[in-house]
Amino acid sequence: MTTKQFTWYFEDFIPGSVIPLGQRTVTEEEIIHFAQQFDPQSFHVDKDAAKASIFGGVIASGWHTCSMIMRMVVDGFIADSSSMGSPGVDEVRWILPVRPGDTLTVSAETVSVKPSTSKPDRGVVNTVWKAVNQDGQLVCTINGMGMFGRRPQASGA
Repeated sequence: MTTKQFTWYFEDFIPGSVIPLGQRTVTEEEIIHFAQQFDPQSFHVDKDAAKASIFGGVIASGWHTCSMIMRMVVDGFIADSSSMGSPGVDEVRWILPVRPGDTLTVSAETVSVKPSTSKPDRGVVNTVWKAVNQDGQLVCTINGMGMFGRRPQASGA
């Protein structure tokens, strides 16, 4: 039986290290489309109502922002990792509204790592994902954890 080789294993996450995950520009059309399906509050879906709101225009749902960040995390390292899923997210903060035309730059910082004591084939990685806009302003943070498989040990001869 062949074991799949990944780029990212539990041992590759070093506290304090930051993984840059790239950029994504948000359009008004995608903001409205997402919100119509999942968060149809007026300031997300109705241009006139949004203009009259405290936001002065359409803004992305916080859940849309989280979804965009998640996609960048998956594309940036999860898809090529020994990920075993996540036991949860501890905190999400929507610090500033995300507006049409904003370009988000996302990174993932490893906060801590803990090998499992009951299952030696895995460990938990605590991370904070950060999104900043084109002006360098922090717009969202997500603090959570992921389970990752340990690097397979080479067979000794």
